[in-house]
Amino acid sequence: MQSRITNDIGGMQSVVTSTATSVASNLTTAVATLVAMLALSWQLTLVSLLVLPPSIWLTRRVARMRRAVTAAQQRELADLNVTVEESLSIGGVLLARTTGTGPALVDRFTASSERLVDLELRAQLAGRWRMAATSVVFAAIPAVIYLSAGLPFTAGMLTIGTLVAFTALQAGLFRPVVGLLNVGVSLVSSLALFARVFEYLDLTVDVADPVDPVDVDPARVRGHVRFEDVTFRHPGSDVAAVSGITLDVPAGSTLALVGETGSGKSTLAALVARLHDPDAGRITIDGVDLRDMRLADVARIVGVVSQETYLLHTSVRENLRHVRPDATDAEIEAAARAAQIHDLIAGLPEGYDTLVGAHGHRFSGGERQRIAIARTLLRDPRVLVLDEATSALDTATERAVQRAFDALGRGRTTITIAHRLSTVRGADRIAVVDAGRIVESGTHDDLVADSGRYAALAAA
Repeated sequence: MQSRITNDIGGMQSVVTSTATSVASNLTTAVATLVAMLALSWQLTLVSLLVLPPSIWLTRRVARMRRAVTAAQQRELADLNVTVEESLSIGGVLLARTTGTGPALVDRFTASSERLVDLELRAQLAGRWRMAATSVVFAAIPAVIYLSAGLPFTAGMLTIGTLVAFTALQAGLFRPVVGLLNVGVSLVSSLALFARVFEYLDLTVDVADPVDPVDVDPARVRGHVRFEDVTFRHPGSDVAAVSGITLDVPAGSTLALVGETGSGKSTLAALVARLHDPDAGRITIDGVDLRDMRLADVARIVGVVSQETYLLHTSVRENLRHVRPDATDAEIEAAARAAQIHDLIAGLPEGYDTLVGAHGHRFSGGERQRIAIARTLLRDPRVLVLDEATSALDTATERAVQRAFDALGRGRTTITIAHRLSTVRGADRIAVVDAGRIVESGTHDDLVADSGRYAALAAA
């Protein structure tokens, strides 16, 4: 997608801008010259135009060739960009150095570059024979005109001055005609660029704003979340990720989702944030279906902290302010204190102005996760979804962050996904997810007493 946004659109821009001026100038010259030639001799004008049909036919063939080469060229260029991105990213560099695959990456880049060079040569050389043939034919036309004027049945019809003027005009006509034919080749070959861009523009939006959204004031939302017989299947999968899920999470309460990896817990979290829409059933907040809310309202109501944190390549302060541009420095520091990360940031030489680096590589996994937690808390969402949000924290830090969550969770609906017993045992309700279904539900003490799936997980 990055390649299409930069390379393909850049190619489209150059074609469109150069085409407009070329068509305007060449077309004006060609029409004016053709009118003058017709005024001198319409018979010779017809003879001169006999070369246009084969020239147009040759041009169309060349244009189709260049279009195919251009499409292959842009695909290879996109692959080259991917190679560079993967190789030079922080994770890619670490992987190459720790696995010794640097030479293999160099070979991959070299092979892709060689293929791109070959395609570039093919694109530049495609149709050169057409240009040569057209030039030869156009150069021969004046000789044909002189021959026609000297034949017995045409003798005396044209003066020498008219004949010379006509051939001069003819030479002036062929230059803009060739220019227009070249523009046609460029336009047809550029259709490959347009096709690649429109391929994305024509994609159906999976999760879109409703046509008639329900007006919701995020500040007045209480946070009562309900799953009503929710079923969802990932595209291309024959097995439902979650099936028949019915849950009621009262406003201000805490729900913990536990289960084995792949049981469907994170899918439920994604559905609450409306990253997906259920195939059946519905999810409501305060009785309003998420699909009836504006996406901006859902984002303000539901805050998500996942196990995969993403930090922007900017300062810590701007990373936090990214979700709330009007936040003051005091509010930013308060959120950082709540996430147990303020002291560490303040102790850095540049404090909150410290550059986090690409994907936050200057911080450890636990530090990145606490910054992500502070970023979410700064938004103050009414519904908080914690998808393994403390998985990268050590025990002492996790306890400190959990205390912060307990304090900030008062009056806030919290849905927690975790494997650690210490994270979920204090929840108002625990739901055990297995193969996309709720198999047990209750408090920690009740589920342990039942000696079921949760008791086995707790014992493990």
